[in-house]
Amino acid sequence: MPHHLLIPFAAASAPECQALLPSLALPHLKALLPLLREQPADRGDDHSLSPPHERALARALGLPATDGLTPWAAAQSDTPTQPQAWFSLCHYQVGMEQVSLLPGAQLGLDAADSRALFDAFAPLCLEDGITLRWDSPTEWHASGEPLRGIASGSLDRVSGRMVDIWLAESPANPTGSRLLKRLQSEAQMLFYTHPVHDARTGRGLLPVNGFWVHGAGALDPVPDLAEAPAMPDALRQAALRNDWAAWKTAWEALDAGEIAALLDAARRGEPVTLTLCGERHARTWTTAPAGAFARLGRTIKHLFGTAPVAGTLKDL
Repeated sequence: MPHHLLIPFAAASAPECQALLPSLALPHLKALLPLLREQPADRGDDHSLSPPHERALARALGLPATDGLTPWAAAQSDTPTQPQAWFSLCHYQVGMEQVSLLPGAQLGLDAADSRALFDAFAPLCLEDGITLRWDSPTEWHASGEPLRGIASGSLDRVSGRMVDIWLAESPANPTGSRLLKRLQSEAQMLFYTHPVHDARTGRGLLPVNGFWVHGAGALDPVPDLAEAPAMPDALRQAALRNDWAAWKTAWEALDAGEIAALLDAARRGEPVTLTLCGERHARTWTTAPAGAFARLGRTIKHLFGTAPVAGTLKDL
């Protein structure tokens, strides 16, 4: 099978990240790219509902990759034709005229507090035809017909950011969109008056005051999924924390590890694929043809030098 390495947040739009790109030491990536042929890029913008790495992963697996409509929850279930979604707990920070979101992973939420909130909120959802299942302290699984055709912004898009841009109404299911917005308002009021709120604030912790809906929809027909590409997560985790020093360290470790291994495979003549994703675009390179003309083209590239890696990463 071809080696496929899909790298989320290979670059980010934050000025702090862009300033770091020229200083990245990525010798194996620089050596690998001239051996591969670039495929047509998936070009978008910073405000799409789905970030490039999620669109690229959906295509690699054989899932629908339409912006905001990949049914990730259904794809991971035993009943993929049933409409499903993830309800991810979060803290909404209200500013002067904007609301930003801190994901549950940054709230230090334990299982006991999460289950207490779940037990209070699940009956309200059931009244509207949505069944909740507790999966983890920060993420609950939802299923029910109101989730069919719901376009939802990725949690990676909204984490640490203003949410207004990604509060989309779903043309395919406006009734479901309105129902979910009402449930979000009810959750805000319920969680505010719940004993968990005072207990957390008493410990100096941010309260849980809402949830974010993502990965909604159903699969019909159900595709035969392809093998998932390797998808290292260190760059993504550092970027979502806005920890750019850790992001730089993670990139250089990735170059010395997974990228070096991909380079070795390409030099052995094995089929390889590399997908680099930023916050706008996903760019993919695959094994170049091995014919004499292709080898001549690569030789000319080496003679005249290759484009700086920083330039490639800037165009993500």
